[in-house]
Amino acid sequence: MDINKGNVEAETQLFQAQAHVYKHVFNFLGSMSLKSALQLNIPDIIHSHGRPITLPKLLLALHIDPAKSSHLYRLMRLLVHSGFFSTVKVPKGDEEEVGYDLTPSSRLLLKDNVPSLFYLAQAMLHPAIVHSSEHLGDWFSSNEPTPFYTVYGMGCWDYVSQNKDFSGLFNEALISDSSMMNLVIKDCRSVFEGFNSLVDVGGGKGAASRVISESLPNLQCTVLDFPYVVENLQDSENLKFVGGDMFQSIPAGDAILLKLVLHGYGDEDCVKVLKKCKEAIASKGREGKVIIIDKVINEQKDERDVRDAKLFFDVMMMIMTNGREREEKEWEKLFLEAGFSHYKITSISGLRSLIEVYP
Repeated sequence: MDINKGNVEAETQLFQAQAHVYKHVFNFLGSMSLKSALQLNIPDIIHSHGRPITLPKLLLALHIDPAKSSHLYRLMRLLVHSGFFSTVKVPKGDEEEVGYDLTPSSRLLLKDNVPSLFYLAQAMLHPAIVHSSEHLGDWFSSNEPTPFYTVYGMGCWDYVSQNKDFSGLFNEALISDSSMMNLVIKDCRSVFEGFNSLVDVGGGKGAASRVISESLPNLQCTVLDFPYVVENLQDSENLKFVGGDMFQSIPAGDAILLKLVLHGYGDEDCVKVLKKCKEAIASKGREGKVIIIDKVINEQKDERDVRDAKLFFDVMMMIMTNGREREEKEWEKLFLEAGFSHYKITSISGLRSLIEVYP
């Protein structure tokens, strides 16, 4: 073996490892840079401009001190690298200069666009979550239920109910996430057809159920959530809101919808909820079902960005709750323990899967 060649390969691997470590040590700066772009309203400014915007015009629109021009350039350079903006050449007299344009990712972060993930990004980058994540290592050496509890002395759901500002942002996040529900209905409409009634358990302000009820006007939809969540919400002809606790009782229906609910709870609580769901569809007999929209981790088949997002979500659930993102075998275990006979998983574009669970 060529000793020098071996040394070169070892050095190359060492420097590659160094770059890999640096990348992950500083990953949080990508999140904070994105947060600053949303705080500065950069995506909406570019959108309102109607065409790619140059750095001087962006500086002017942001009402930023011209002395910070080079700093704004550096922020935009990172966000372009991260895929949130793109650069194009913009004519300037006989010359050209660089203009910044939106990408599909930043279009998804426009405040008033449909669909939009603006409020979801704001909620997930809230100090309550970011600060809790800093205590993950401490939590492993403690007896606290979650890192969130370590920091705030209460569970995440209690914090949401007691902190009105965060609660409002959290519910806006759920609504913004549900803004893509119409795509699910379009692709999986048959899943919701053939029923007279549907109960959306943990349905928040009813964003998902509104899409379903408008798409299927003959389907009677009921949203069940905590009283403080559904208070003052107006019923419509085929959509009503009920305050309650899914661990105590779930209104009867032909089908039950659980959208992004079970990933927030541990296995024991999930089985309790699923058993209540089974009771709620009992009158429908074998034709009733539970419809779950949630993540199913499949590290072998998921594309890299999808896999990364699911794994990040899983650690976030560990930080905030005693829940988790589950692999198929873990979902199956819950269904069998709750007394269901079989299930069917359909992949939905993006991170989600649609799971139909039968008595």
